[in-house]
Amino acid sequence: MSARRFILFVLAVLLVALVGAPAFADEDQVLTVYSGRNESLIGPILAQFSEDSGIAVEVLYGGTSAVANQILTEGENSPADVFIAQDGGALGALAAADMLQELPEATLDRVVDPAFVSPDGLWVGLSGRARVLVYNPEMLDELSLELPDSILDLPDEKWRGLVGWAPTNASFVANVTAMRVLLGDCDTEDWLASMIANDVQAYPKNTPIVQAVINGEIPVGLVNHYYLYRFLAEDPEITATLHFFPGGDVGSLINIAGAAILQTSDQQDLALELVDYLLNDTAQAYFAETTYEYPLVETVEPAVDLPALADIEAPDIDLSDLADLQGTLEMIEDSGALD
Repeated sequence: MSARRFILFVLAVLLVALVGAPAFADEDQVLTVYSGRNESLIGPILAQFSEDSGIAVEVLYGGTSAVANQILTEGENSPADVFIAQDGGALGALAAADMLQELPEATLDRVVDPAFVSPDGLWVGLSGRARVLVYNPEMLDELSLELPDSILDLPDEKWRGLVGWAPTNASFVANVTAMRVLLGDCDTEDWLASMIANDVQAYPKNTPIVQAVINGEIPVGLVNHYYLYRFLAEDPEITATLHFFPGGDVGSLINIAGAAILQTSDQQDLALELVDYLLNDTAQAYFAETTYEYPLVETVEPAVDLPALADIEAPDIDLSDLADLQGTLEMIEDSGALD
């Protein structure tokens, strides 16, 4: 690990914060949750769980990779009962390390698509997030550009300086990891190098990419689908829209936020109660209506006008195979994308 990456990892770990549960929860029943999801996204529904169940929840927040690495470092001494991840890769990493407890079929069966649960029953998806190309149709018309059929078309000269990405974003890292799984490391390295040579525009995260597309600074950007809907909630007149790459393209990866129970937890029943709660209709509606993600149970529909998950021509990939996030981070850094 480079000195720079070590410093970044230490900072990520130091940034996590323990957040106590509401005072009304039963202090004799306390779950420790390690969350790679941002507090603003998952915190409200965890608080609702405490209110409804009487089980106190203490949460350690941080980046998904940093939190997963912390659990791996703690090993059998980890105090975590439940891990909530921003992507399937981090869950796969802990599954590969034999740190996750197998979930009962009744829990796994709540999710209607088996692509969004661990094939070994070790984790379960809570909400779905599609990778997309957000685009400004007026700019494309002005530039006489047509939407690409593949994310692999973006290094073409006609897209020089016109594409936005966020190379430090966890979802981008997961998408590049999927490229490595499906295309191999050499082709993925070539794609990264070609994007950089084609003057791809780097942003710190997805939100400013969408803002840049809306403002007409760039015509297209690689993001998760729900970021645009946050802008549309404020201004329905925004004309930017989403492009789902067709034909099983790796650019249309559907990832998940998911949850798992640690084998080392001495509160397996309470931990399962939380996981099941996050799959009930109340929590699934929360994800649909508040974060604009895809609910993963049959009884709850998306709150915004999205193509059905089954209609997205996503790549055929086992999300557990996205476990080598560290290798991808090193590949992205070595490519010069972070310079």
